[in-house]
Amino acid sequence: MSYLPIEQYKKAWIFRHKDMPVSEEDLAQIKPLSEARAEQVWSQQISKHCNHPGLFGSEDWANKNQVWLETANWQQTWESDDPALPGLLADHLQWDDQTVVWFCYSSEHVIETRWDVFRRNWKNFLFFDDGPLLIGRKRKQVAQFHQTGNYRIGNRP
Repeated sequence: MSYLPIEQYKKAWIFRHKDMPVSEEDLAQIKPLSEARAEQVWSQQISKHCNHPGLFGSEDWANKNQVWLETANWQQTWESDDPALPGLLADHLQWDDQTVVWFCYSSEHVIETRWDVFRRNWKNFLFFDDGPLLIGRKRKQVAQFHQTGNYRIGNRP
């Protein structure tokens, strides 16, 4: 099985938070990957050498300076009432609404959804902000979010 039912996902509370409820329609499109599938996506798309963004080594593309183009703040927008993505992020990720995206917290914790669903609910995904990467299937653009309240955008090889 590739996906866990959202009811079995131990961190599903981030999508049911009373201050940021996700619509039932969008919730149906937020698909936590099974551990085996998450590890497969992580090793194919992120790293074969480590299992968490805090452990990236010199061989990992996400640890190479030339990948990253700019850094900006996400936390101010997250704390505001504005539901829109931070500007630099929205400008960099000009993906079609149907683009499959993965929000990758670690090798065992990856969520798949569509770009339009992520855009509407991005604040929920960032309840955990210790380095997760946002990548799109067959897309070079990438973003990484840090606990400092900053994110960086770039292009992976």
